[in-house]
Amino acid sequence: MIVARRRNEDCVKVLASAGVDIALVSSAGQSAESIAESVQWTLGFQQAVVDVIRAGKVPQSSNAKMFCPLMFVTQVNEVEALKKLVEHAGINLDGQDAYGYTPAVRAAANGHMEALRVLVFAGANAKMKNKQGDTVRNISELTQNGEKFEAITQEYELQKRLNNSAGVNSLHHATWDGLIDLVRVLMSKGHDVNAPDADGYTPLMLAAKGGHGALCELLISHGARCSLENARHETGLSLSRLNGIGSDVERVILDELARKHVSEGAPVKKHTECGRGTPHVKSLRMVGDAAVLRWGKSSKRNVICKRAEVGPSSSFRWNRRRKFDTDEPGTVHVVTTKNKEIHFVCEGGNEMAPLWVRGIKLVTREAIFCKSERGA
Repeated sequence: MIVARRRNEDCVKVLASAGVDIALVSSAGQSAESIAESVQWTLGFQQAVVDVIRAGKVPQSSNAKMFCPLMFVTQVNEVEALKKLVEHAGINLDGQDAYGYTPAVRAAANGHMEALRVLVFAGANAKMKNKQGDTVRNISELTQNGEKFEAITQEYELQKRLNNSAGVNSLHHATWDGLIDLVRVLMSKGHDVNAPDADGYTPLMLAAKGGHGALCELLISHGARCSLENARHETGLSLSRLNGIGSDVERVILDELARKHVSEGAPVKKHTECGRGTPHVKSLRMVGDAAVLRWGKSSKRNVICKRAEVGPSSSFRWNRRRKFDTDEPGTVHVVTTKNKEIHFVCEGGNEMAPLWVRGIKLVTREAIFCKSERGA
């Protein structure tokens, strides 16, 4: 009390570090803190006590309602000192002052959201009420920090789930539940996106089965393979169709399968002169950012598609009318940017033809978008 009245910061640090009881009051009812305030030395006193806490010491107090170290650093918004205190065993995170405020409720009332985050992650009970019945949640809403508090609680719940997750199944549990934020964290920690669980399901299969389209996109962007199948011959695509044909999940997986198929390429039977010539086998694939469809090295065998459709064109039907193969399964035709029609017959018949058309359209559309983005 004497050194507070004389504004001696060094002496405050020495005494507080030695374990003096900061909550004691004089016969006049004044504490060291209130004396510092009366001589207009509040900031100096606060800084001295904060420095002691930052050095790893916990100031002593026989009356938490008069002086509580945790409440003190929360009130002055000293986050680093707060982090030091919550590490100490025996610290009461939910102690209440004379008005029923806990450190967490006080942090919310003052709008000190980073301090509140430290307290929540340390295990403070955010549901406790002050004497007016206010909780952290409704006070945060009153101070227009409701969204920030929700973000803190969601982050805390996510961290708890992460801490409780172990082994290869953690990523599988997260994908089955559709917990996209947890999946991001687990992938950043090196979890294998293609590892099967005990039943042979990969994370992508589980996300597809659960109908989580955005999660499937995330997994694919991190290397999840759509072509994998388990012992029951189930794939991500077949499992996605359990939720109905044409779902968002099915679209995501079909897009990836189509993109990969046309990029890797496959043998096709190519017709010449729009069906007037003799067909022959070529290796067809999409190449480069310009989305060039290639089946040879010359410029005539490297075209940019304007349109792609399953089945033959009317001119092809006319030219092949006497060959009786106009409706050969797996027929695809493209129209180039120079308005030339080219016909192919895909391996896999009518099952693979739509995949070729989908992939050609998709890669072409993405190339045009990337080009416009670079131009912008």
